[in-house]
Amino acid sequence: MHSLRINLVSIFCLFTAFSLHAQDLNGKAEEAEQIDENVERTFDEAVDEAIGPVADFVDAIIFYSVPLNKDVEIPLILIWLVGGAIIFTFYLKFVNLTGFKHAFHIIKGKYTHKDDPGEVTHFQALATALSGTVGLGNIAGVAIAISLGGPGATFWMVLTGIFSMTSKFVECTLGVKFRDVHADGSVSGGPMYYLTKGFSARGWGRTGKFLAAFFAVMCVCASMASGNMFQINQAAQQFIGLPYVNESFLVDSAWVFGLFIAICVAVVIIGGIKSIAKVTEKIVPMMAILYVGAALVVILVNWHQIPQAMGDIFRGAFDRTSIAGGLVGVMIMGMRRAAFSNEAGVGSASIAHSAVKTSEPVTEGFVASLEPFVDTVVVCTMTALVIIISDTYKLESADGIQITSAGFATVIDWFPYVLSFAVILFAFSTMISWSYYGLKSWTFLFGKSNFSELSYKFIFCCFIVIGASISLNKVVILSDAMIFAMSIPNLFGLYILAPLVKRDMESFLTRVEKGKIETFD
Repeated sequence: MHSLRINLVSIFCLFTAFSLHAQDLNGKAEEAEQIDENVERTFDEAVDEAIGPVADFVDAIIFYSVPLNKDVEIPLILIWLVGGAIIFTFYLKFVNLTGFKHAFHIIKGKYTHKDDPGEVTHFQALATALSGTVGLGNIAGVAIAISLGGPGATFWMVLTGIFSMTSKFVECTLGVKFRDVHADGSVSGGPMYYLTKGFSARGWGRTGKFLAAFFAVMCVCASMASGNMFQINQAAQQFIGLPYVNESFLVDSAWVFGLFIAICVAVVIIGGIKSIAKVTEKIVPMMAILYVGAALVVILVNWHQIPQAMGDIFRGAFDRTSIAGGLVGVMIMGMRRAAFSNEAGVGSASIAHSAVKTSEPVTEGFVASLEPFVDTVVVCTMTALVIIISDTYKLESADGIQITSAGFATVIDWFPYVLSFAVILFAFSTMISWSYYGLKSWTFLFGKSNFSELSYKFIFCCFIVIGASISLNKVVILSDAMIFAMSIPNLFGLYILAPLVKRDMESFLTRVEKGKIETFD
């Protein structure tokens, strides 16, 4: 591990040099501006120019696509994620469906003793993980999928979400099973730990360490960009675009909004996972009630169009003449949105679920399986029905979030204000969850100490201010690639360690059936 840290310090030095190179490009841009007043290059453009080649290279590798016909290509990473979810579902005998009852019993605390190791309750762990996945993808991403693939994409999105429940079950069970419980009662878990410990137990110690380090580096980078800068950037743009606000000083000083959010985030994340969980267990239900409630209003007002909308979904799902490349294209569009929305197989959520209070790792697997159900099957489907019923997915001049906003506005003309509030909540909750994911990966790489943790949190909050005030074109491309790069070592580990999960699951279900597990009111 000592040599690993030395290598990682070297990598960080290279990143620093890379950043200095970007600043140098910006300096040269300013010089050029003085020479030719017609040429304007901002810091944003300099960063994009510096990162662009790297982002495009990584993106081409991670999202490498193979042609299925003359109109449709499928990314291999999508096959990797969805294929894994299907395999695990059959291997574990559809535990995603049969485990529903147990999941709700566990959330209520039926099998949890107050003295079990861990830091948060089952519900708090679920809320923290959900706050990291329920976000802009559910608002804007679904609209984009339907506008490109038609209503039929909804069917494949929901089906993929159901299979993805099993991937979450496997990775979160392993996260608890191989976690480290420190002397102060704090917990560290996730793919970094089950890849290291699980592979070491099989005699593949070096392979496990390499995969764990690769995952951790990708997770740290993704937490700073996609889990941070992208979220605050979109929230700032949505807020500043509101009437009255768009006439204020914030139009040219978005960093002020970023600073305010950074202070709010700092107040939460300095307290660690317990503080994060206390916030997310309140924000997530409020987000769900606010967003799903508004969607239900739109759907119920147009109740007579529900049969037509459902018919469009099922016809479109199997219609060979659909847009976006016919049947296969619609399938891919729906599966892609589901996989990108719930992040099942990526491994990030298992970091949050690892902190749960339990002595039975498989119990958190049952709870975690609800995450794709809520994120994809419920929230994404609500968004899809609003868009299909209102026909706003046919708008040609609107982007994702505008399509969704227009759909709600057909019934609730003031909903853009509510949507802005929801976007800020989604962004805030995603940032605090991803700060925890990044922190645990950071401490895995550089060691657990007060200085190490505070350093990461300070850097994370600084990136919030930066992200609010610059464009992120290539940064987002790079960070998205890093998120899904996390699935490569993670799913490989899940395949190898899945038999352990199956053994624990069968043992738990047998003991529950025979009444051999102590229950609590």
